[in-house]
Parts: sequence; structure tokens; C-alpha cells
Amino acid sequence: MANFRIKIAGTVFEVHSLFDSTKDYCRDYLTEENPDHHIEVVREDLVFEQAMLDEEAREEGLKRRKFTDPFLERTAIQRKAAEFLFDRNVLLVHGSAVAVDGEGYLFTAKCGTGKSTHTRLWREVFGSRAVMVNDDKPFLYLSEFGVTMYGAPWSGKHGLHTNVAVPLKGICILHRGPENRIERIGPEEALPMLLHQSQPPLEAEKAEAFAQLVTHLADTIPLWRMECTKDPQASLVAWEAMSQG
Repeated sequence: MANFRIKIAGTVFEVHSLFDSTKDYCRDYLTEENPDHHIEVVREDLVFEQAMLDEEAREEGLKRRKFTDPFLERTAIQRKAAEFLFDRNVLLVHGSAVAVDGEGYLFTAKCGTGKSTHTRLWREVFGSRAVMVNDDKPFLYLSEFGVTMYGAPWSGKHGLHTNVAVPLKGICILHRGPENRIERIGPEEALPMLLHQSQPPLEAEKAEAFAQLVTHLADTIPLWRMECTKDPQASLVAWEAMSQG
């Protein structure tokens, strides 16, 4: 067992975990600041997370997998943090997030489309100008000043993330295609995908607030649709459009 504090999306959580490895997993986000909220993981949480992942696999048409207990604990901590942060206008969104020159870009799509491949091209093309914010589920804080995107330790199979906070410049829905082309789209076109890719609160009574927050995100941030190849040129086409907002 391990007790430690992590800072996620500007909020400090005191975590009481079952496995010592969880603290090391969160090492880049450890802090000694006073906690805003406490998270405790119990065995029942692991069973719940396995059931949730089973349901997600069924919905996506994927094969069911039995996950290790440490993995399920990390997933439980992520969910508990996201539940608390939602009440602070923070969304957890499934996508691959990269920053260039201190500005963030989020790419979302159906599973297997190539989100991680696309942001890898950004890192290859832009070199030290590019920072991987999170390769799976960044946190987005919506405030009166805009949207801030945060890194977090939960970052998919590649484990790519950085403990940074950057202003979100744009969100792009990716599709595979024979050529690289990008176009600006309106909130009404992007909203179904954003609702699907954002993690809703477990409490049913918060469903309306969730829809409102995602709608506010769609109304606030420039939105794009892109067909792309695996050629490095795809990153330049995306950046040249999105960086102009």
C-alpha cells in the first residue's frame, strides 16, 4: 500500500492506494501541496473497473481483456479524479494531445483511426518545439478565459505524457484518407463525437450538466475535421490550419 499526493489539472489529490507501483506510475505528478480531495481505492473498485472496461469493449466491438489489479487501480484513480474534477468544469476527453510552441492541439477519433500515429508525426516534424501532453486522455479545464489542456499519468499503451498545462488551440476529428486535407467544422457537426469521446459522470443527475459542458467546449474552441495519411506532411497540413485558429 502507498499514500501519496498528486496534482492533476490544478487540483491536489491525496491518494490511498493498494499497490506501491501506483505511486511510481504517478511519479511525474507527485506533490507535497495540501490536498483538495482524498481518493481511496478498495477491492470493489477493481471489480467495478473491470466491468466498465468489459462494457466498453463490447460497445466498441473489441475482444474482452482481463486486466491486472494494478492497472485497474490506476483506472479507478483516474475515474475518481475525473468525477471530482467534473464539478470544477474539467472534462476528461479521449484523444491524443500535443503542444507546439506552447499551444495545445487535441486529436480525437474512433479507436484504431491513428490518433497516436498522427501526433507522432507532429513530434518528428517539429522536434523540440513539440511536447506530448497526453496520448490517451488529457484533462480540459473550461474557464471564462478559454480552455486549458493538462497532461496526466494515464496516457494509454505508449505511456506518453508530460506534466504541463497549455492553452487549447483547437480540436480535430481525424479520419483516414488517401490525401491530407483539413476543414473547419461547426459545433453541431463535432458535438456527437465530442460527447462520445468525453467521459461522463457516473451520477445520472449530472447528465444534463455534462452535455452542457461538452456543448460549451464545442462553442468555445475552433473545431476541425481532417482526412490524413501517415505521411509527415499530414502534421504540417494540420498545424498550418489549426495554428491560425
